[in-house]
Amino acid sequence: MDVAALYKQYGPLVLRRGRRFLGDSEAEEVLHEVFLKALERGHEFRGEASPATWLFRVTTHLCLNRKRDAKRRAELIERHGPTVWARSDAGQAPEARAFLDKLWSTLPEELAMIGTLYYVDGMTTAEIGRTLGVSDRTIANRLTALTEAARRAGGEP
Repeated sequence: MDVAALYKQYGPLVLRRGRRFLGDSEAEEVLHEVFLKALERGHEFRGEASPATWLFRVTTHLCLNRKRDAKRRAELIERHGPTVWARSDAGQAPEARAFLDKLWSTLPEELAMIGTLYYVDGMTTAEIGRTLGVSDRTIANRLTALTEAARRAGGEP
């Protein structure tokens, strides 16, 4: 796997993906982390999907993990001391960002991945199924579960 060529071709895609979840500086960290993983684990790429799909999945996974880690840090800081960090998300309603942050951090990883691919990236259930190696029906069921989780998180019965 030619990581330098992948970086040149897909680096901007990975960076944009990171920015959808995180601030600029964190997105740049994720960019470097994704390609570091490509160097370390490029042999795991089976070629069943395009390199862009593989990098996209790795990026999404890393971003979701950072969200979960940030939530855990915030809980510890709240319990043990004042918050020393604050991240602003210009252009996005703070209530919506807070709700989505909470929702993404509480979902099982697979559900968060499917929700991101469907709602954020606009992929079809068939595309998601091919990317994750499951049936369209499974994706539809997971989207139903995600909708129910979002309603519960928003206070709806």
